[in-house]
Amino acid sequence: MNSQTAGLRVASLVFALFALGHILRLIKHAQVTIGTHHAPMWVSVIALIIAGGLSIWMWRLSSKT
Repeated sequence: MNSQTAGLRVASLVFALFALGHILRLIKHAQVTIGTHHAPMWVSVIALIIAGGLSIWMWRLSSKT
């Protein structure tokens, strides 16, 4: 395994952890407050799709190299 493959796998795992965090937020209906504003749940849905997609993409890309 070369450094590029390792880097892609590490980045993939980081994005997977972010996706897992958003899944947990959606399951537990946790409120996120930024300053005085509450982040709606649909923000986590979009972030889950993006983080999950990036995770899968990077993992597949690391398997090709």
